Amino acid sequence: MTPARQETALAERLKDAIRSGGPISVSDFMSRCLWDERFGYYRTRPVIGAAGDFITAAEVSQVFGEIVGLWSAVVWQQVMQAPGKVTLVEYGPGRATMMRDALRAARVVKGFMDATRVHLVEMSEALASLQRATLEDCGCPVSWGQNLVGFESPAIVLANEFLDSWPISQWIRTVDGWRERAIGIDEKNELCFTTRDGPPPQDTVSPSLMATPRGGIVESQRPRLFAEALRKLSERGPVAALIIDYGYTAPTHTDTFQAVRKHGYESPLASPGEADLSAHVNFYELALLLHGAGLAIDGPVTQAEFLGALGIVERATRLMKANPKRAGEIETAVARLIAPNGMGTRFKVIGVRSAGLPVLPGFAAAG
Repeated sequence: MTPARQETALAERLKDAIRSGGPISVSDFMSRCLWDERFGYYRTRPVIGAAGDFITAAEVSQVFGEIVGLWSAVVWQQVMQAPGKVTLVEYGPGRATMMRDALRAARVVKGFMDATRVHLVEMSEALASLQRATLEDCGCPVSWGQNLVGFESPAIVLANEFLDSWPISQWIRTVDGWRERAIGIDEKNELCFTTRDGPPPQDTVSPSLMATPRGGIVESQRPRLFAEALRKLSERGPVAALIIDYGYTAPTHTDTFQAVRKHGYESPLASPGEADLSAHVNFYELALLLHGAGLAIDGPVTQAEFLGALGIVERATRLMKANPKRAGEIETAVARLIAPNGMGTRFKVIGVRSAGLPVLPGFAAAG
């Protein structure tokens, strides 16, 4: 972690709030840093790509988006039985790189582009501006919104590295019992981690809560709004969703709250409003919430298993043959996506579908 601290404008605002009201929760801190109206990270800048702070899988290789596009077209054709209209939705589409590549590949499935309307759920106007330029000539109607359910079903929903930025709550087990982890101010007038009264709520999903050692941390995103949105959409018509993110499938007692700036890690308290904040997704908790909302779940599987089941190696091989001068670059990028102990296993994939739909592509073959 980079030790340097920056006295950002948002840091001063946060300190003022702490002085007047006491320590703030990790969830509140994360929300303010990412979405403050004036100084929030996503509100003020394009953040993805070589010139930004981080890159997503879609920025690593075009093959990623192409695989997702073909998956979407097959879901429309074989799982949903080719309805006359379908909304292809992306939550948190970044620069729309994945959607651009997805639509280019999906054209090979007859009728898909004629049936498709694209809808992007985006809170950042800076990113929405980039998305408009990227998808200007994509071949189908495109709309934007900020509501998780602001579009029509049948719908195919894509969420790549979306839930990792949902604010988390943290609790730490101390010698005196459970305390909520919070952000306060130390004797040097700097932001610091502290604790405040607050045991984990009874609905926190962690089957090994009692086994948490002293000093261990329990995290919860509790993305109920996300699960509720997919439930509402499925009531209007068939829904299939693909969720890809870094995270874990078994309970853990470690701190996954992190910050990335200029492609390097730093303390989450170092540059409020000027670094990307995220946390690993608890896929166990997510699956329970989605199941509780009446939806069927496929997976989770690792990203390597999912992409492998859908033929990423074969597609990359064809791309290398068509572009021999870029063969080494293509091979390296694809290897990064499926690397063991790297993106291939750190990232997990879960499929979500209306209860009446069959198992989604990429999951049965991957187990």
